[in-house]
Amino acid sequence: MTAHTYRGHYARKRFGQHFLHDPCIIESIIHAIQPKYGEVMIEIGPGLGALTEKIGRVLDKLTVIEIDHDLTLRLKYHSFLQTKLTVFEQDALEFDFSQFAKQQTQLLRVFGNLPYNISTPLIFHLFKHINIIHDMHFMLQEEVVNRLVAKPGNKSYGRLSVMAQYYCKIFPILTVPSQSFVPPPNVISKIVRLIPITHVQTLPHHVYFLSLVTTAAFNKRRKTLRNSLSHLIPTQALVNMHICPTLRAENISVMQYCQLADWLGNHLKNKKANVVSIKYN
Repeated sequence: MTAHTYRGHYARKRFGQHFLHDPCIIESIIHAIQPKYGEVMIEIGPGLGALTEKIGRVLDKLTVIEIDHDLTLRLKYHSFLQTKLTVFEQDALEFDFSQFAKQQTQLLRVFGNLPYNISTPLIFHLFKHINIIHDMHFMLQEEVVNRLVAKPGNKSYGRLSVMAQYYCKIFPILTVPSQSFVPPPNVISKIVRLIPITHVQTLPHHVYFLSLVTTAAFNKRRKTLRNSLSHLIPTQALVNMHICPTLRAENISVMQYCQLADWLGNHLKNKKANVVSIKYN
């Protein structure tokens, strides 16, 4: 083992590869996930199989998504897992979890040591498929976990915080030091559990407007809501909702963002209805 090579594989920076090797940390993660025979589980970025091998022993089958061709070859010809593994050699950002779920009889359990360079867009990608997911366990950069759980007024609070807390209950589980990896990253990592909240399955229109409002607010996070949302929601509407127009994006709670999304959705719905009424009268 060298600074960048582990078990004969050179860690590729473009894929954000850091291979977990600490047996105590690995056991703690397995204990947190608690895989059970018969469950439908998908691992994102199995790498050299630190979690794959342990979890694969418990399951009758396991699906993995790996972008590195050399690593997929290792997995496909693994000494004791090859008959259990279904290996998708592709970018997880392009994987259709909902299409995969159509072939299953239960919700998916998703886990993995996510590449830090794509962790946030990958989490947003998974939110699009939230209604077919039972739970998620991820190794993430500590900064990202802090953003996931941040509350209004905290410097880490942002669009990711709002959307994640709308979609899921979030539980940080374990801190993982950099020396647990080869090569060691320059950051501390954390294991986090995300459990989908069932209400999001029935409100796709709400999600659209929530995304619209949070994007507008946090794209201009140093401006007041009166300014950042002026093209979407008039100041008087903010006042009517008891939301102070001089507050900034980071001061607004998830529930208040839901209020704003509801208002915008209803406003546009009524506006469209009026246009249709005028057109056909």
